[in-house]
Amino acid sequence: MSLITRMKTTARMSAINICNGIVYLAGQVGSPDDAELKEQAQNMLAKIDSLLEEAGSSREHMLSATIILRDMKDFAAFNEVWDAWVVEGHTPARACIEGHLAREKVLCEICVIAAQK
Repeated sequence: MSLITRMKTTARMSAINICNGIVYLAGQVGSPDDAELKEQAQNMLAKIDSLLEEAGSSREHMLSATIILRDMKDFAAFNEVWDAWVVEGHTPARACIEGHLAREKVLCEICVIAAQK
């Protein structure tokens, strides 16, 4: 029996890995067709909700979030979306950095670690 459960696995990566009740999500991005940062962030967070649910977790169970913004000028706009999404009293440890992302139109990416319910 494997200690690790892998879900939505391709040759390159798994979207979800679960080990000892801890859920690790691959980096998620919003639709690059959404031109605005806020739209991409909302789309991205909806994907995270769906993946966490599939893994038996939720945003209330997030332990850590690493956020990558293409440009730190979007920090305040991202935080507006983030603050409306996270559950008060259940906010994860968080880092937010600026970085080059895989595609030019992608403005933000997030990696989440959460506990299962």
